[in-house]
Amino acid sequence: MSEFDAAAEFESMERTGWFTDGSDGLDGSGGSDGTVSEVLAAVREWFARFVLVTSEEDLDLLALWAAHTYVATETYSTPRLILDSTMPGSGKTTVLEHLQHLCFEPVQAASLSSPALLARMLAKEPRTVLIDEVDRNLDPKKPGVDDLIAVLNSGYKRGATRPVLVPVKGGAWDVEEMPTFGPVAMAGNAPNLPDDTRSRSIRVLLMPDLYGRVEPSDWEDIEPAAAYLKERLRQAMEAVRVRVSLSRPDLPQGCVSRMREKWGPLARIAHIAGGPWPEKVNTLIVRDLAEAEAERADGLTRLPPAVVLLQDLLLVWPEGDEFVKSSILVARLITHNPEQWGESSAYGKALTVQRFGRMLSQGAKVHSGKRDGERGYARAAFVTVWGRLGMGVSVQTAQTVQTAQTVHAEDTSDGSDGSGGSDSHPRTLQTAEHPTWGTCTRTKDGWTPQGIKAWNEWRDAGKPEIHIPAGGDPQ
Repeated sequence: MSEFDAAAEFESMERTGWFTDGSDGLDGSGGSDGTVSEVLAAVREWFARFVLVTSEEDLDLLALWAAHTYVATETYSTPRLILDSTMPGSGKTTVLEHLQHLCFEPVQAASLSSPALLARMLAKEPRTVLIDEVDRNLDPKKPGVDDLIAVLNSGYKRGATRPVLVPVKGGAWDVEEMPTFGPVAMAGNAPNLPDDTRSRSIRVLLMPDLYGRVEPSDWEDIEPAAAYLKERLRQAMEAVRVRVSLSRPDLPQGCVSRMREKWGPLARIAHIAGGPWPEKVNTLIVRDLAEAEAERADGLTRLPPAVVLLQDLLLVWPEGDEFVKSSILVARLITHNPEQWGESSAYGKALTVQRFGRMLSQGAKVHSGKRDGERGYARAAFVTVWGRLGMGVSVQTAQTVQTAQTVHAEDTSDGSDGSGGSDSHPRTLQTAEHPTWGTCTRTKDGWTPQGIKAWNEWRDAGKPEIHIPAGGDPQ
């Protein structure tokens, strides 16, 4: 059917008993009582009829993802959907077929021959790209796949473009920037996708329906009903397009950065829908966060070497030492994680002081210094980095340390005369023994992290607020 025929589809839906409330939903209200929630429920019910998922929550995910394709330009980012399975015959292609019948301007891309082709498909509007057999089509070992994956990765945010050669008069060629933004769903048997692609994706795991628990997708019979449901979904999302663009729902704790970018669009739609949908999307987000954490704990997430170095460095740092020689840190790293830093590492050689310094300089902008003639590193230099990477140091503490370091850079007094600057109450913290952080001191290298933590505890205990004036002591 080339064009949508509302009367014909209504008759088909009525004949097959798809709805029973007598509402056709073609007035722009979104169907039923006019709520997006009910349309999403209808889409979820549709998927439940034909798709067997390993978790019922994934039906909510499929419904929200299909809905978001109509308002992707309003959500700024669009998560990639990975339809995964451990073996063939699990229904991945079936899900893609249903997405093709329900999503906005779908285009089946069984095989992508070039990044330019993908950019040209998305040139006019952000169409929904459906890619099957990505375990073969997007195998990183396949020539030319790197460029395709780069386009797919960049296109998850609005405004992404790719330069494409286009013919001009006279037989010449010119470069034109073409958009790459658009929703993408990919299906494959345990596809070997790069980590940066997976970090932009939401995964649905499918398994074979061995006992016939779902209906067969006989499109000759169900296509009219699918077309009707698609129109309901289109009108429902069009009616709330502006609201979606303005929506900024709260997300579960820990849903930040890339996680926020990929779940934000679905959360916006759930927030607009109301009813059970905000709780549904929060459940999906919490599940994804837990799975990501479990993969990190099991060592399944491949972190960049610089991040692993910082992570291991936090674990091996000698307790209570504010400055450690480079050679000692390197030796401790090799002992702690020989597979990463020892002779058996993928690098082929054990970590050296020179490579250690180079990795810290390039990966964290942390540089060594000298103390008593020995070259090494101050713990305070890493606190901000550890905090920002969520490695056991709070961001507040990291920011406080950074403030103290900035103040020290402007401070021309070394405090070695024992004056300690101000005579107010915090001055006693310079020599007081704190039960947790030990002696809080100020040296020629600035205030120690222990001292900073003690200042914070002083404040939290209800004492007069402590601040760090430029060139002076905490007051």
